[in-house]
Amino acid sequence: MEKFYITTAIDYVNGAPHIGHAYEKILTDVIYRHFTQRCDKTYFLTGTDEHGIKIQKTSKENNMSEKDFCDMNAQKFKDAWKALNIDYTKFIRTTDEAHEKVVQKIFKKLLDKGDIYKHSYTGLYCSGCEAFLSEKDLTEDGLCPDHQKKPEVVSEENYFFRLTKYKDAIIKHIKINPDFIVPSYRANEVLNQLENIEDISVSRSKSNVSWNIPVLGDDEQGIYVWIDALSNYITALGYDPDGSSDLFEDFWPADVQVIGKDILKFHSIYWLGILMALDLPLPKHILAHGWITIDQTKMSKSLGNVISPTSIMEAFNLEISDPLRYYMASAAPCGKDGNYSDEDFKEKVNAHLANSMGNLLNRTLSMLVKYFEGNIKPEFLGKNELAQAAIDTVKAVKHHFDYYEVTEAAQKIIELVDITNKYVTDNAPWTLAKEGNIEKCGEVLTNVLEVMCVITSLIYPFCPNIAQKMAEQLSFDINIKLDDLTCSNIKAGHLIDKENIKPVFLRMDSELADKGSKK
Repeated sequence: MEKFYITTAIDYVNGAPHIGHAYEKILTDVIYRHFTQRCDKTYFLTGTDEHGIKIQKTSKENNMSEKDFCDMNAQKFKDAWKALNIDYTKFIRTTDEAHEKVVQKIFKKLLDKGDIYKHSYTGLYCSGCEAFLSEKDLTEDGLCPDHQKKPEVVSEENYFFRLTKYKDAIIKHIKINPDFIVPSYRANEVLNQLENIEDISVSRSKSNVSWNIPVLGDDEQGIYVWIDALSNYITALGYDPDGSSDLFEDFWPADVQVIGKDILKFHSIYWLGILMALDLPLPKHILAHGWITIDQTKMSKSLGNVISPTSIMEAFNLEISDPLRYYMASAAPCGKDGNYSDEDFKEKVNAHLANSMGNLLNRTLSMLVKYFEGNIKPEFLGKNELAQAAIDTVKAVKHHFDYYEVTEAAQKIIELVDITNKYVTDNAPWTLAKEGNIEKCGEVLTNVLEVMCVITSLIYPFCPNIAQKMAEQLSFDINIKLDDLTCSNIKAGHLIDKENIKPVFLRMDSELADKGSKK
């Protein structure tokens, strides 16, 4: 692959980040790290959405200016992503001056082209969605289905984008590109929404919403969320109607844009219409992930079950984010909803990362030291009975990531761990050593360590810290590209001393890991 560009939805800074935000960022980061193992030019964009009526109201309630309020909460998101080891290339804020200026140019270009026009309008506005809804979007009780509140009737003269002009082109694109929306079964949902699509409001009256980007030449209007927020995916790369940067030319279109299923309509319809109006290529894929419930219950402030990712790490005294990253990234099949529970988190992480993978490496290296003083003899190499299973797993993991099936990829990695554990049990190197079959014992241990190098490379996107520890003990180059990965990574000679063998991950219920009682 020549390049890989991935984006997340930008988070609204009306509150602090919660586990739902974290799920999307972890999922995206795992995909991004995998593709850094397959190509040289990669870019990962995330950020925050900072304009609108909710920011205007909440900042006032907190006796803060809108900008100060945004600064405070944007930093909370940055801090959370740092704690989770999210390796983004750029963090964009829609209050960035460079973004605001280009958004104004985009608006003017579409206005001059005739794709934006002014129109008096009365509609049902949901402040939670920051969107106008039609009656067919509401529940039987006339409520917003996402926020369970009745939208207010708003009458304004706003600017509208001619989305209907691009309706047929959007339908055609979705139909001739069945893999455009991931998972593909959501395409019918979008096509149904397109049947009755209308032009959309892309400005708000400054008298009603003052916290936004001003429309050039019209002091009474401010640019609304669709042109503002959605454009971040191209402004971050240096797109400019007057002449874009080399970065934009290198990376656009996006290879995949990762979003929650609740905003699929805006990204697969509104965003495509805007890009078509700008004569820009469309993203290759839109990945709509599911939601994360807490103990099988949807997160809700009223229920008090909204939890932050950093609070989970604190509760379990986790010094690294790898356990939470692994658990969340493998929480749900592609596009489906997932669930978080403390007990399941602990059980799954202990089983996969500590008992199966970590213990496999630890005991194999320990036997190598015990029987061979940490040395790999030349005669131990080149007879790996596990090589085919390892290489087949690499192919399978790459295939799953090609379709953004992250949970399925994780399952394949753990299957290889299980196969290797079974190989150790079946061959019993401790028995071989006791019986004097030293060469076969050395072969078995070396075969396992070869596979552990492959596992190290494959688990890296999920668990970068643990993978680094594994690589150090194996003297393995973790930066090797997946296309160059073989099952011949272990070299003859001294590999490791006893004092350098350390568990790469301790069970979360062990005395050493807990360092005392849970908070």
